[in-house]
Amino acid sequence: MWKIILILVVFSVAVDAKDCVPHIVEDGVLACICNSTYCDDAPEVEPKVPEKGSFYWFASNKKGDRLRLSTGTFSEQESHSPSGENLVLNSTKKYQTIVGFGGAFTDSVGINIKKLSPATQDQLIRTYFDQKVGSRYNLGRVPIAGTDFSTRHYTYDDRKNDVSLKHFALAQEDYEYKIPFIKKARELNPDLKLVSAAWTAPIWMKTNDKYNGFGFLTKKYYQAYANYLLKFLDAYKKYDLDIWAMSTSNEPLNAFNPNFPLTTMGWTPESMADWVGNYMGPSLASSVHNKTLILLLDDNRIVLPWFVKATFDDKKASKYAAGTAVHFYMDSKMPATVLDWTHEAYPDKIILMTEASEQRSWGSPNVVSKLWSRAEEYATSIIEYMNHWAVGWMDWNLALDETGGPNWLNNTNDAGVIINPSKDEFYKTGMYYAVKHFSRFVDRNSVRVSITDTDAVKATAFVTPSKEIVAVLCNRNNSSKTVTLTDVDRGVMRLELSPNSINTVIYQ
Repeated sequence: MWKIILILVVFSVAVDAKDCVPHIVEDGVLACICNSTYCDDAPEVEPKVPEKGSFYWFASNKKGDRLRLSTGTFSEQESHSPSGENLVLNSTKKYQTIVGFGGAFTDSVGINIKKLSPATQDQLIRTYFDQKVGSRYNLGRVPIAGTDFSTRHYTYDDRKNDVSLKHFALAQEDYEYKIPFIKKARELNPDLKLVSAAWTAPIWMKTNDKYNGFGFLTKKYYQAYANYLLKFLDAYKKYDLDIWAMSTSNEPLNAFNPNFPLTTMGWTPESMADWVGNYMGPSLASSVHNKTLILLLDDNRIVLPWFVKATFDDKKASKYAAGTAVHFYMDSKMPATVLDWTHEAYPDKIILMTEASEQRSWGSPNVVSKLWSRAEEYATSIIEYMNHWAVGWMDWNLALDETGGPNWLNNTNDAGVIINPSKDEFYKTGMYYAVKHFSRFVDRNSVRVSITDTDAVKATAFVTPSKEIVAVLCNRNNSSKTVTLTDVDRGVMRLELSPNSINTVIYQ
């Protein structure tokens, strides 16, 4: 018979950390303000986890807490709360190994960062990549040429019928807006892995000779496109930027809508298998970039596992394809069980969530409520992907301006960081902290472990390489929730989760 838990002591901890300077609007805390000399950070605690029998608890919520630190102690008694949420963690049940968390270095990101002073630029990069004060991002997405978050259409070889790629060249955007900031990020975190994707091949290689619309790679240019991507890898390697993984192209499903405005290039499952197995795969394997992984799809999960089946079932193509990249935009239309089906069918292939974003709400009515609900959406998305075999989760633009751009399409988005160059400052939104609740604590090579959750409180958990347990809990309700979290090997924790909160618990 379960016993009711004894009162658990949880108290705040005084630590040497910089607090959030709140950007306050009428209905609450909009964001935290950072500038050239000041930016909030997460508390550094020594030791990283408390002594056995204790735990640290970091909480962020709608009312304005941002990684607020408390500590507590375990009860040795078994417990079951009839009126609260009961979760059970079992670290002996292990699942996938985690690669990491991160975001994308688009042209728009670089354009925005460059509008800040050098000192504030450095502060922004530290905010994401510094291993002491930042989010410890260890994944960075690098677009291959132009995207919808560029200010113009372009590829690296727009000279028509240049099959030999004699005129291939990186763009000015690479030199000004991508490479410098990627290199700064890697200086802060040498373990940063880069993931690349092309939005389209040079348009003369495509069936419709356009950047968007119903266009596919022409069969006679299959090898030319493979060579084009290898030239990109060569060009970035000259700057000591090796690419860890590269997808077949970004969002190929968009090409099936003739009126879709974003830059795109379509694949069918069969053409993808052919190109990977007979062109890109062998070319990559015989090059100096033979450790670069190939990821399929790089689009919404609504077509899984069907879309990757042709490649993974083909013995030749499958040996070159390391896994599947997915986006989160239509997740509400397709349950996460499709990720399970994909993993179960191809357990040796990884699943990586490579893009998430929200349409702009900065400056709109009820912006605080909207931005915090998006923080919760990010947190529950990460929890869902982790609990369904993803090895990582990546945000889209690292930083945008207050209009959600710039870009050629005026396709405005929100971001974890919004810049205000007129004041030489930037704002860290709730979405930034949502990802940080995972990225700061779940180190690369952590392993997901078993934890139950409830309809009211969603949860995921990990064992890190240093043998710490990290559990992340999200309460999206407008009321507080009493959680009894039982670690079957260590004891019982009692947590009072504040309304609309994201919580990270860490212990030995």
